[in-house]
Amino acid sequence: MGMRIWIDHDECTGDGLCEETCSASFEVGVDGVAYVREDAAYFDRTRVFRPGAEDAADYRARVPEAWADAAVEAAETCPGECIFIEVD
Repeated sequence: MGMRIWIDHDECTGDGLCEETCSASFEVGVDGVAYVREDAAYFDRTRVFRPGAEDAADYRARVPEAWADAAVEAAETCPGECIFIEVD
């Protein structure tokens, strides 16, 4: 079973709690908005999914199995309620 996450950037408050909770899957950019990411420690390369980026067609990042609980916690504690999780 796999998990993917994405962020509704229009609702992101930029608090950074997601990055603190699950640094393998979230990153706050210099613009103060959080982005989902795939870390090279778990996948073939590090990718940050930013709207408009060519390689971020659907903006959904895979979550490493070891970080699944942390990703769920990040979504549940997000002040903007903008993190969404899909399980395949």
